[in-house]
Amino acid sequence: MAGKIIINITPEQTRVALIDTNGQLSELYIERNKDASLVGNVYKGRVVKILPGMQSAFVDIGLEKAAFLHAADVLSGFDYSIFGEDLEETVPINLPIEDMLQEGEEVFVQVSKDSIGTKGARVTSYITLPGRYLVLMPGVEHIGVSRKILQEDERTRLKDIISNLKPKDYGFIIRTASEGCTEEEIKKDIEYLMLLWDNIDKKKEKIQAPQLLYSDLDLTLRSGRDLLAHDIDKLIIDSNDEYQKVIDFVNTYFPKLISKIEYYEGTEPIFDAYGVELEIPKALGKRVWLKSGGYIVIDQTEALNSVDVNTGKFVGKASLEDTIFKTNIEAVKEIAYQIQLRNLGGIIIIDFIDMEKEENRKKLFSVFQEAMSNDRAKCTILEVSELGLIQMTRKRVRESLERTLCESCQYCDGKGFIKSPTTVCYEIFLELRRIGLTQKNCKIMISANPQVADLIYDDEREGIEQIEKENSFKIIVKADKNFHQEYYEVATL
Repeated sequence: MAGKIIINITPEQTRVALIDTNGQLSELYIERNKDASLVGNVYKGRVVKILPGMQSAFVDIGLEKAAFLHAADVLSGFDYSIFGEDLEETVPINLPIEDMLQEGEEVFVQVSKDSIGTKGARVTSYITLPGRYLVLMPGVEHIGVSRKILQEDERTRLKDIISNLKPKDYGFIIRTASEGCTEEEIKKDIEYLMLLWDNIDKKKEKIQAPQLLYSDLDLTLRSGRDLLAHDIDKLIIDSNDEYQKVIDFVNTYFPKLISKIEYYEGTEPIFDAYGVELEIPKALGKRVWLKSGGYIVIDQTEALNSVDVNTGKFVGKASLEDTIFKTNIEAVKEIAYQIQLRNLGGIIIIDFIDMEKEENRKKLFSVFQEAMSNDRAKCTILEVSELGLIQMTRKRVRESLERTLCESCQYCDGKGFIKSPTTVCYEIFLELRRIGLTQKNCKIMISANPQVADLIYDDEREGIEQIEKENSFKIIVKADKNFHQEYYEVATL
């Protein structure tokens, strides 16, 4: 079964689902019209503050929050992973940021990471413009090749073509999609990218900072450019206007793929028809069950993401080590799938069930590497530790699915838990005893959530009566359904 790209367009948002060759939802992209991604946009900005201690600068690019420019992005600047490439080449850092930039200076930057949480967008001063087969790097004499092109003769062929065609003082990244393409197709991509760069270059001399110079394609067209690979059979879209736009774009730049574009004419919503809508709530759940009866638990925090593997209902048939090993191996594929589907980024710690045999740990690591090999985001994976942990990092360019679709719970303030009624009840008792140190013979009104009020009336009635007796209080308990479970009021009447 070939993979599919399913695109749902509404007036409020665009949703793109990538269904793999097994018919499973593997990636989900959501772009809301009020909060569209800025990654790839090019700006003429102004340095507003330099922080030598952090080797970084804040740059005004015309957004609500100043963008963050690190010294590494001024010198090396190549964040290849935003285009899904995995390259080894880097340029070393050798100058402090205060020697490269000054406050008030105008700079030419590109967004490499969207604003995430409280942080502003991250920018780089080295511009990279993506095409279908190549990424253009103005001002850099460099040719890089995606690691995912494995055949050495194909890598050499593509490098030779670029070497013969590329203009002087320009570099190119050869993208995975270029594998097997002709010299004419590559030439056409170079011409498109050079024209794009010339327009940006001319515009930057005419405008004042801060100002947008170039906006990358919207999610629909980016999906056609970046996701429509050889293993994708169809790109199916439910908006006739957007369908025509994609047809024109593909027909202009890579016409061989025009037969893969299809307009959805069904009456059932497209995400329902392809089973995507049902999968979205599952991708937000904390616990994911495995077929054997084991399960994994996924937690996202500010600093890192953790994944915990448990045997659950799976008891196995042989030894304990065998049961643990089988659960861990089954969990590997699910974890790799969930990481990509949920777009977990940054530091990820996976707590596998501890195995005694070194050979089992090595096998687990190998299987996990293989499971993550098709991930478009750049990953660094460390071997299984003696504690059964795999530590890894995954490049984070946009918010995770959870943070795109959800917000912190207003009830628990994002903690994921609240004080129990018993805890709140005992806090009220402490408050009453504090009052009893300075006041006696008074009437007191307690207002609390119904769960807490019921507990005071019933299971904890003896405690409240004891406080009344010791302090000569008359205590009235009032249940208020509008009160948060943790909130209460103790008032002297």
